[in-house]
Amino acid sequence: MSGIYIHIPFCKQACHYCDFHFSTSLKKRDELVIALAKELEMRKDEFKNTTVETLYFGGGTPSLLSIEELQFLIQQVYANYNVSEVPEITIEANPDDLILAEQSPREASRGLTSNSIFSDYKKIGINRLSIGIQSFFEDDLKLMNRAHNSQEAKSCLEEATRYFDNISIDLIYGIPGLSNAQWQQNIDMALSYGIPHISSYALTVEPKTALESFIKKGIIENVDDDLAHDQFHMLVETLEAHDFVHYELSNFGKDRFFSRNNSAYWQGKPYLGIGPSAHSFSGNERSWNIRNNSKYIKAIEAGTFPKETETLSTADSYNEYVMTGLRTVWGVSLQKVASNYGSEYKKYLLEQSQTFINQQLLYIEDEKLLVTKKGKFLSDGIASSLFKLN
Repeated sequence: MSGIYIHIPFCKQACHYCDFHFSTSLKKRDELVIALAKELEMRKDEFKNTTVETLYFGGGTPSLLSIEELQFLIQQVYANYNVSEVPEITIEANPDDLILAEQSPREASRGLTSNSIFSDYKKIGINRLSIGIQSFFEDDLKLMNRAHNSQEAKSCLEEATRYFDNISIDLIYGIPGLSNAQWQQNIDMALSYGIPHISSYALTVEPKTALESFIKKGIIENVDDDLAHDQFHMLVETLEAHDFVHYELSNFGKDRFFSRNNSAYWQGKPYLGIGPSAHSFSGNERSWNIRNNSKYIKAIEAGTFPKETETLSTADSYNEYVMTGLRTVWGVSLQKVASNYGSEYKKYLLEQSQTFINQQLLYIEDEKLLVTKKGKFLSDGIASSLFKLN
């Protein structure tokens, strides 16, 4: 199994917390779409012996692309890769794009659009939506500089659930000013729509973002780690009580609705990243494309790969496995550590883990190292303590 990720580096406006690669200028949109298609063709040999089971449009804001552009890119995947019979095809989308979407004259004349963007998505093969709700409260959306408002978020979900069963929404906790009572209302509101998958993240202050600048200037309060911790556990308890599986640190899904795309990442399966700033993984190598739209387009037009490549050392691979494994319900297999990295690595892992086991943050079951409920919020920090230096 393998997956393809296509990065769409455009947004209507910049969210204050975001440090992903994007541009608010759509000037090079046409050239970028052509370059994405060409990169898909140029790199087809990398996946010639595997089947593509997931296709994920991320960003940025992929819902800014037209139905025609999305269909064109999906067709390029099918033309150049061996695609499974029923692949998971996901698009990340913002509520305002879905509610305000209008068909272009060109698309209408080609019969590509209907009176519903959701119907159009299904028509071209998209079968999973990932919608960036973030919060149902107006103050939170304004603080984060989201392009949609609270009513658009609700209207979007009302309409989306009429067409799609497989929907994920994003929610952010630990927002300055967001009380525990309001956070509970956010969770309850999401549950009221019958959404089967929720991805939820603590608001993080990334370097060189507007959020960092506003906090330094005292315009916005700093993030409260204790508040984020409390709201994380509220989320876990509420969703598990509603039959969600907390299958990865930031992801909760009902049975049969785990993200196949993201699960493949966490389990170390190969994937191809297409577009500026996109990352790829082949099993022993990682590569990443340049974070510049113009340079990316020029390189692809010239028939060259605008990427850097890193070959993972044994220690690098082990560290990545520990990091991703501890974030998931699948844990870290002691047998896999021994067989893939050697008995010395297994011995090292057990020795380093003992302190956290004693603190009831980790436990061993069925030859797997797992994080306890108490340790979940701390899993990344715990994992880094188990890393092996080169």
